[in-house]
Amino acid sequence: MAKYLVIVESPAKVKTIKKFLGKNYEVMASNGHVRDLPKSQLGFSPENDFEPKYITIRGKGEILAKLRKEVKKADKIYLATDPDREGEAISWHLTKALKLDDKDVSRISFNEITKTAVKASLKTPREIDMDLVDAQQARRMLDRMVGYRISPLLWAKVKRGLSAGRVQSVALRIVCDREEEIDAFIPEEYWSLEASLLPEGEKKPITAKLLDKGGEKFEISSEEQMNQVLAELKGKEFKVCDMKKGERTKKAPLPFTTSTLQQEASKALNFPISKTMRIAQQLYEGVDIKGQGTVGIITYLRTDSVRISEEADEAARAFISESYGEEYLSDGEGSKKSNAKIQDAHEAIRPTDINRIPSEIKESLSRDQFRLYQLIWRRFAASRMANAKYETTTVNIAAGDYTFRVSTSKVAFDGFMLAYTEADDEKQEKQVLLKSIDKDTKLKLEEFDPKQHFTQPPAHYTEASLVKTLEELGIGRPSTYSPTITTIIARRYITKENKNLYVTEIGSVVNSIMKESFPTIVDEHFTANMESLLDSVAEGHLNWKTVVANFYPDLEEAVQAAEKDLEKITIEDEVTDEICEVCGRNMVIKYGPHGKFLACPGFPECRNTKPYYEKIGVACPKCGKDVVIKMTRKGRRYYGCIDYPECDFMSWGRPVEKKCPRCGGYMVEKGNKLACADEHCGYTEAKEKETE
Repeated sequence: MAKYLVIVESPAKVKTIKKFLGKNYEVMASNGHVRDLPKSQLGFSPENDFEPKYITIRGKGEILAKLRKEVKKADKIYLATDPDREGEAISWHLTKALKLDDKDVSRISFNEITKTAVKASLKTPREIDMDLVDAQQARRMLDRMVGYRISPLLWAKVKRGLSAGRVQSVALRIVCDREEEIDAFIPEEYWSLEASLLPEGEKKPITAKLLDKGGEKFEISSEEQMNQVLAELKGKEFKVCDMKKGERTKKAPLPFTTSTLQQEASKALNFPISKTMRIAQQLYEGVDIKGQGTVGIITYLRTDSVRISEEADEAARAFISESYGEEYLSDGEGSKKSNAKIQDAHEAIRPTDINRIPSEIKESLSRDQFRLYQLIWRRFAASRMANAKYETTTVNIAAGDYTFRVSTSKVAFDGFMLAYTEADDEKQEKQVLLKSIDKDTKLKLEEFDPKQHFTQPPAHYTEASLVKTLEELGIGRPSTYSPTITTIIARRYITKENKNLYVTEIGSVVNSIMKESFPTIVDEHFTANMESLLDSVAEGHLNWKTVVANFYPDLEEAVQAAEKDLEKITIEDEVTDEICEVCGRNMVIKYGPHGKFLACPGFPECRNTKPYYEKIGVACPKCGKDVVIKMTRKGRRYYGCIDYPECDFMSWGRPVEKKCPRCGGYMVEKGNKLACADEHCGYTEAKEKETE
């Protein structure tokens, strides 16, 4: 009997696929990549036409030896790595590492690990797609160039262990830019007015919001203005002047892509994106389902397509029709999403079988696996269902020159919402409008509710919103979002507190160096353009070495210039007046994962360390002692009193010596302005320019 060898990436897949194939098939795993560029050097040079020098990855020798043994026994070899650029490159590297040129070798790929899909792929073998391999090679070399040429500079100038990356440095810059926006933001005061009105014959009042004056929108920006409005409204009769009924449609959602799954799992399940990807990988590679054996229950998890196969669409429609009724089926509109950045090789993320209902397989899944699978299942079911319809009612109420409005909506047909509601929609409050209200309804004013508000700065990035931004800008691809964000958190360039991302001191230093010395690398348009060039390589329209050769000289020039220029920002061990109580030496300032700290220069004989508090030359507004720069446990900067815990003063904004002329409170820096720390005061002034 003929013997076939199937090579996959992951050991978890081996178990799943083995069950689908007969005794003549041996299934083995490469455990990811088997060859890579050497760690000790760049691995290619312009002198050698940028030809990469690949070596066996350390620790992979034993795996390759086992694979070679099986290769000798096999009549035919199938390379069944993941269906993307990375997977294609792994298959190509395997042909080189295992010397398969004179063997009967085919590439097979499947979007889901089910018996049907795996067996179908064996019937449609193909050759390795070298365009995809070349796109991966180009990406790897571009990333290597940035990492290997810039990271040593950061090591030399700031501290060991830092790194730069072609995509991670742009992601860091995006977060830093947002932090600067937030720091410079000055809140502006505004007011809103609601009237609680009781219709005749009713027990419950309705709440109407102030809309306009004399048919024109206007803003109330102070308490004085609000008092004037209330004075003008005193004694005025409230009458219904206009009433409109209408219908609003809420479109069914598209099935998940990698990015939208990461965002929704973050909002709905509170999963970090790395956790979402880890669990999705488990669901894709295979889970032991009671009574069904080991099977992949979702399709491939790295995709930016919303396309669905005809078979999956038909199965979903049959399920919806049977489970919910014909009226819940979508008419097929709105299921397409066109975007130049999308690589449509895969389907969207969906269950491999719509009839595998989450509640029925709950016992076979861990809690987190169940929650993520349920989210994917519901979203996919909803994407094939009809739009939801709302009945809307808008009532305009006149009082003198002013118009108030009551807007309500109620679900007329729930459509897809029967299966799925997005996390953002669940939080919306609804006001119920009385059926009996019309133009003749008499309204009695119960009370006014004036509220003071302040404009809010842009929100801090979360992992989910950063992924969304990276996707919108065309930076990175589905496979890179999670590792990029994981890297900048692991490097402690940014820190995460209550889902929000904040820049650390070390992240700020690295970003400043990158912006100053390598502006192109951290330019979002340049990075997005590079991604589209890599897509052109993958599509066979562009030679991969052309992309690499065009990028290299500019980078090399920037590195050489930076090596000269960056000498001026060398961070030496700064000697302080602080005496080491262990050995009597003057302690020095060092950089650690969380920023600066004091260390004894006698290391390793003396290992004494203590926190370093940098004074900013401003007295504490509460007790008069020094205000110093401090860090939260996670590395976020703030300003606090040196005498903590006796004095609990703290401020996120940098305090200044000057007091607020209006209220006497302390002021903080806000970009090029100074602002009173008390937003209710609202005093601001221009910051004096520093004289050189």
